[in-house]
Amino acid sequence: MLLIFFMSNFRAVSQTEKKDETRAEPNVITPGIGTTAPSDAIVLFDGTSFSQWDDGKGGDAKWKLENGAMIVVKGAGDIYTKQSFGDCQLHIEWRSPETVVGEGQTRGNSGVIFQKRYELQVLDSYNNPTYFNGQAGSIYNQSPPLVNACRKPGEWQSYDVVFMAPRYNSNSTLEIPPRITVFQNGVLVQNNFVIKGVTMPRVTFDAYFKGPLQLQDHGDHGNPVSYRNIWIREL
Repeated sequence: MLLIFFMSNFRAVSQTEKKDETRAEPNVITPGIGTTAPSDAIVLFDGTSFSQWDDGKGGDAKWKLENGAMIVVKGAGDIYTKQSFGDCQLHIEWRSPETVVGEGQTRGNSGVIFQKRYELQVLDSYNNPTYFNGQAGSIYNQSPPLVNACRKPGEWQSYDVVFMAPRYNSNSTLEIPPRITVFQNGVLVQNNFVIKGVTMPRVTFDAYFKGPLQLQDHGDHGNPVSYRNIWIREL
């Protein structure tokens, strides 16, 4: 009798769902294959130019372009997307130098920074002890990765990220904080983490729904980290 009740209830729900015409039909897109981005993605870097990037002040990005990758030039400064984003899905690939220089935070240090505020750490964390919320895959200074999924120095690695931007009330007070989910090399390292505040050198949230994506030149702690195959989907 109990089974009959549940089966009847399931059929009723299913029929209701079928009759619901208030929902928009999902858009049809072509998924990416290999290094190809999905058809609705914005390609931020295809290995040929810095056309989607600048120095944050409207000037040219001053990093190096080599063999289909962009490479940090020490002292050249961070680079920023010309377009701003809120909720998004990001795919980005990065590589620390094959020749290991330094240790801890001085080894292959860079970062993927959302809205100029929230940093997903890039670091050579292969056999390289450092503080846990500063290693690769961490939300810098807040959340260590669930596991260390780093490949060896010189090998390409990937981040696949879903970032949900903060929401603010009409008086600019924070209503919903930002959240982030990160897969490193196909492994979950941040699971819908609620970001507690800005991870860059600021101490409070600002009313700021959209902002550029930023890649970090860590200056004196920087090694020539490389990036390639960068695309983003607005959600």
